[in-house]
Amino acid sequence: MTSLLTAPNSAFQSLFPLKPFRITHGLVGDPRLTLPAILELVKALPRDRIEYNSGKAAVSQDPSTTPLVELDPEEVISQIETAGAWMVLKRIEHHPTYKALLEDALMSVASAQGHKSLADAGFSDIQGFLFVSSPNSTTPFHLDSEDNFFVQIHGDKEFAVYDNEDRSIASEDQIEHCITKHRNLKFEERFVSKEMLNALKPGEGVFVPYLWPHWVRTKDSYSISVAITWKTAEVKRRNDLYIFNSMLRGRGLPQQAPGKQPALDAAKLAVFGTVNAVVSPFRKSEAIRKLVRSVVLGKDANYYYRAGKAQKAK
Repeated sequence: MTSLLTAPNSAFQSLFPLKPFRITHGLVGDPRLTLPAILELVKALPRDRIEYNSGKAAVSQDPSTTPLVELDPEEVISQIETAGAWMVLKRIEHHPTYKALLEDALMSVASAQGHKSLADAGFSDIQGFLFVSSPNSTTPFHLDSEDNFFVQIHGDKEFAVYDNEDRSIASEDQIEHCITKHRNLKFEERFVSKEMLNALKPGEGVFVPYLWPHWVRTKDSYSISVAITWKTAEVKRRNDLYIFNSMLRGRGLPQQAPGKQPALDAAKLAVFGTVNAVVSPFRKSEAIRKLVRSVVLGKDANYYYRAGKAQKAK
């Protein structure tokens, strides 16, 4: 395999894409993943692509009580060694420079598996999330709605992953809530015996499959990491059903989990697809994205503006 993303062929043959495994990568030292470059990216991104808060969050953090930092996004990056902050820059693929980085990394995997294109390998809806964290910061227990090659660029991290098939860890209702409301899950000490704990250094990473719960903690240096994510057609289909079910549930209509009623699922997807096709062209506007999230996902869907409000109130 080429040097951007590497793992034993046996991992791809026996584990991918349903089970986690460790990877290595060649992105350390990439000038696009240094603090000066990240500061320029922060300046270029719309505000709803930037989420940040205090790094002193608990593994089992109630989202409504997440501690904030009274800094603006640029100050967080400039003072990251002492800011006590955690930050994620979302959807960095909208920036051409970072779109190329993500696609090159995934193409190295596709080529190694004998595919001639990203599409042939099933890498669609490619998105990137860039994390910058102060020393000793925690990303609470949560799950994500995509497959993910998580790569560590600077600093050391602990990365604990848990089986997504164990419904004693995350029930179907909790999964729907994570995808449509807030990603955090409640962590219980009984989960510790079920964790796969990865110690990550720069140049290392882990493949995190769709919906596998995890928490992350930085060590004694500031951290830079990237989540290189994608969604297969089946993952997009399931996510759409979770969103549509949440909308119906919010209007007092109980719903079965995706897959329980295939014919009804197909009808829901047809309706959702029609509505989504009408709304999608308007999502280029941050104001419209904010409005759509509040209408579709509820009043707390734009929670990541809280830090900005705290700064203005200072």
